[in-house]
Amino acid sequence: MKIILQKPVEKLGVPGDIVDVADGYARNFLVPRGLAVKAEKGALKHSETLRRAHTSRQSAEKSGYEAIASKLISSGHVVIAARVGEEGKLFGSVTSAEIVEAIAIHAQVTIDRKDVHLDEPIRSVGIHEVRIHLFQDVDPVVTVEVTAAE
Repeated sequence: MKIILQKPVEKLGVPGDIVDVADGYARNFLVPRGLAVKAEKGALKHSETLRRAHTSRQSAEKSGYEAIASKLISSGHVVIAARVGEEGKLFGSVTSAEIVEAIAIHAQVTIDRKDVHLDEPIRSVGIHEVRIHLFQDVDPVVTVEVTAAE
């Protein structure tokens, strides 16, 4: 069955996309939840309107997140004090929640801890690069300096 998506559906498309799905998936899941409508004659114009609205909404959101990213980058590096044992190794590790808290204090930007992507846990004193995923194609890299707590 051909349908027009009304809202973004993961692994299927964005609003305005015309996709072909199984009849049962469309009838029992997508249409009752308002995620899609059946593609009928004259629906192409409606599809283009939805696509334009979605694109303009996404570009506005992206510009907002790019402003947040530039604020994060321009604020400099974030300092986190942690308990340190012998040879500069931490007791435990620096978590994404601690990084988010330090960014909120230092740069006055609130982000979700799930958006902080660590390649590996931070378990040593020093300077580390941390990627933060804010939006599609907006991934600023923040420098985190881990120091020994007094």
